[in-house]
Amino acid sequence: MVHVTVGGRPYEYEDGTTLKRLAADFQEQYADDILLAVSDGKLQELYRQVRDGATVSFLTARDNPGMQSYQRSALLMLLKACYQVIGADRLKKVSVEFSVGNGLYAEPEGEFELTEQLILRIRDRMREYTEARIPIKKRSMNTDEAVELFHRHGMYDKERLFHFRRVSRVNVYSLDGFEDYYYGYMVPDTGYIRYFDLKLYQGGILLLLPEQSAPDKVRPFVPQDKLFHVMKEADVWGRMLEVSNVGALNDCISRGQMNELILVQEALMEKRLGDIADQIASKPDKRIVLIAGPSSSGKTTFSHRLSIQLRAKGLKPHPIAVDNYFVNRVDSPRDEDGNYNYEALECLDVKLFNENMTELLAGRTVELPCYNFLTGEREYRGDKLTLGAEDILVIEGIHCLNEQLSFSLPRESKFKIYISALTQLNIDEHNRIPTTDGRLLRRIVRDARTRGASAQATIRMWPSVRRGEEENIFPYQEDTDVMFNSALVYELAVLKQYAEPVLFSVPPDSAEYVEAKRLLKFLDYFLGVSSEDIPKNSILREFIGGSCFKV
Repeated sequence: MVHVTVGGRPYEYEDGTTLKRLAADFQEQYADDILLAVSDGKLQELYRQVRDGATVSFLTARDNPGMQSYQRSALLMLLKACYQVIGADRLKKVSVEFSVGNGLYAEPEGEFELTEQLILRIRDRMREYTEARIPIKKRSMNTDEAVELFHRHGMYDKERLFHFRRVSRVNVYSLDGFEDYYYGYMVPDTGYIRYFDLKLYQGGILLLLPEQSAPDKVRPFVPQDKLFHVMKEADVWGRMLEVSNVGALNDCISRGQMNELILVQEALMEKRLGDIADQIASKPDKRIVLIAGPSSSGKTTFSHRLSIQLRAKGLKPHPIAVDNYFVNRVDSPRDEDGNYNYEALECLDVKLFNENMTELLAGRTVELPCYNFLTGEREYRGDKLTLGAEDILVIEGIHCLNEQLSFSLPRESKFKIYISALTQLNIDEHNRIPTTDGRLLRRIVRDARTRGASAQATIRMWPSVRRGEEENIFPYQEDTDVMFNSALVYELAVLKQYAEPVLFSVPPDSAEYVEAKRLLKFLDYFLGVSSEDIPKNSILREFIGGSCFKV
């Protein structure tokens, strides 16, 4: 017999009992399907056996690891269905590119026409898999064997990826004979993947999936064409640089070609900044540039670099941080836990902001406030400003795309920019790198360097940051004049050196350990790169240090 503790209570089971069997006894306590287990602080798939003396808890799709396993498993179903419906003789490959809203965008390539009717057939085949509850099997093999396997399957991105793996073995998943590699765990069988839909979008397949807040619903897709085109541009850049996946990046590093890659990537970004400055300069009525984006997008460095480009066009930019319009801390709203909610619009003195900006546009002199983050109070330090004919305001803050922030300012005077680190690199053709992972690693590195914050603390507060983004930033991202992608194709190879030491410090018995371990495993795919060749004005310097700007 094995003894196990669940929810603080002891239980006894027969030897060989699986976590799936154990989960069945506690399923009624959860509103959603149990997808994974945590045994003595370690994330476990449900096919594993219960260990004697273990303390076990369960995860559903409302938990981040659970939702990630749901997404991977749904993707495996999609790929299997594509090859079965289209035919392996006509389907060359399926590349999973990026996420758009609540969907994953994939591009199948081959000798066929992708139509709505074909997508419906693929969706129906996936639903057949769900009904059949086909087991998702896992087997371990030698890394060299995995390289040969994926070469035979024509999955050359994976073949290249495993050339740089330092571990001796690789886990491969199979669904009714269809084999693939996935970065992360899977659900036990296809019966767990009940909520999904497929849509023809921009010439590819959009796999629509539930969100963590409602795992049993797939909300209708709202097209995000601006975001899509920026993501596609990133994909084109990656192909142009011949670095569209981690294996290709590692190849570049091993051949000693990183300096050239860094210079070309930074040049592409500088050209894009120049193009944006051209757009602004060509519209004399645009007197206010509003910049917003999620956490760790590089907004501050972007605003400085854009200001330099605007100066080169004969304009006189004046950077203004919306954070200086915070109300006094004691007057700030609080969240449901009683903590100050600094993400809320009510944290800002919107009335004063509009009064000041209106007066500036009218040509009057305004003394701008400065928020003291140590005392939590607004101060005035004699910072006065009067706008001339060539002057332009460059305003940065998370609410800048929300019209409620600048309600009294004429729309024709505003030029709105959305900035985010939209990762242009994938692990391989079927394993994408979520943009949130790149931003979280940036945040972990910066918090450790500038605030002395532990990785554990940053990981702990990240869900709250993400909720603020979902509420205050993402709903407005399509209402912009320009979207700017601040991700750098080489950055994760650099961040690796800074992030790994602080991630290793996360205690194994903490709630944040599972996420820290996942990020460490992710970084293990990359060869490390020194930061010495990174320009001092690079957006990456905002996080690793050494910037020529005050960031």
